[in-house]
Amino acid sequence: MPRSAVAIALPRDELLALQGPFAEAGYEAISIKTPDDLESLLKKRSDVHCAILDGENDFDATLEMYGVLHEADRNIPALIAMPPHALGQLGLGGRSDSRDEYFTRPYSPESLRWRVEAMLIRVENAPEHAISSGGVGEPGHDTETPKAGVAGTALIGAIGSTGSAAEGGYARGRIIIVFNPKGGVGKTTISINLASALQMRKGQRVLLVDCDTITGHVASSLGLHQPKTLANAWEEPDAAGATQTLAEIATIHSSGIGVLVMAASPLHTEVLDPKRVADSIVAARDFFDWVILDMHPDYGPLNQALFEQADKILVPVTPDVPCIRAAVQFREVAIELGIRDHLSLVINRANSGVSASDVERVVGIRALARVRSAGLLFVRASNEGKSAVERFPTAKVVNDIETLADRLIAALNVTIDASKPGVRQRNRLIESFRGFFKRISAQVS
Repeated sequence: MPRSAVAIALPRDELLALQGPFAEAGYEAISIKTPDDLESLLKKRSDVHCAILDGENDFDATLEMYGVLHEADRNIPALIAMPPHALGQLGLGGRSDSRDEYFTRPYSPESLRWRVEAMLIRVENAPEHAISSGGVGEPGHDTETPKAGVAGTALIGAIGSTGSAAEGGYARGRIIIVFNPKGGVGKTTISINLASALQMRKGQRVLLVDCDTITGHVASSLGLHQPKTLANAWEEPDAAGATQTLAEIATIHSSGIGVLVMAASPLHTEVLDPKRVADSIVAARDFFDWVILDMHPDYGPLNQALFEQADKILVPVTPDVPCIRAAVQFREVAIELGIRDHLSLVINRANSGVSASDVERVVGIRALARVRSAGLLFVRASNEGKSAVERFPTAKVVNDIETLADRLIAALNVTIDASKPGVRQRNRLIESFRGFFKRISAQVS
């Protein structure tokens, strides 16, 4: 028995390609061609919890359908195809309350299936009042974000607020560690791009923490020069920094991500007491949906303190023997530390070397996602101080990263707060969305 139905307003060949993966996941794919088709479907069936709309080929019809999804007592999220040049701006810098998401062509049916599955998991696990009464932000909000390389602080709550997420009624965020005891496997690349995908594509509030005080280069890869560090804040003579939250210390990147560096030099880390650091990161869950930690490859006191707090530990593995051996070692250490169940592989450069299935078998850990080789693309993005998600939104490897984000959301059963009232009047909603799209088009043209 299908769990939910998905209304799909895509060309016939795309609809047919999606039906198999959706059926495999337990979701019924229903074709709609007009806003009247959608309205009729929603009147007859109560199990349609998501829609896929084509804003690239027929934007006016998409606006009408979008209005149908949100009129009366409905608040059905949509996954909307948009032109590639607009996608980077449609993320709203992570400040939208909307549960809607966007994608561009070309795409794989499997990737769309995972995105829809993540959206449906959020809907199916949301309280009944949340599904019917909120989560549709008004797209007309100001969407300006800081330029790359420009430091900004006091980031982060819903729509740019610095208030506590717990105070605003949001669920506490999840702590994700990216770690492998071997260097050079893509930990920082995956950390940066996963953070960017969650922030820009999923509308989540993300804090990216560079916990590597020796060889860390998150800030430099994102074009952030000499950002304030946690060690700086805690060493301030007037002790003002000691009372600041990580949200206040973090630097805002152009993607909307909050970026926090532990220390500018490995020689000045005495103030970074492992327990105090771990407690501060746990407290940051009240301000962010996700706290992603890019870790140094060691088993020292700081890493062990952070391992204990992680909801999920992603282990990037490249398909080569030295890296696989390191992952096997970490699995054994994780068993001793009692964190084995939190481990998932991310097979990086998956289209070269040892097969992904052999990597999983040898390491003894299931892979959450596979990321293909795209070294030059990541280098080009880094040279511009951006993530690949931000700089090359239609690249195939970015699709891999987004699949990782979707599977992580699904694995942790994450729900997005949808308690804020949305726009109920169809005409008002359509005009607001139309105006927003026109502004975005003008910005990127």
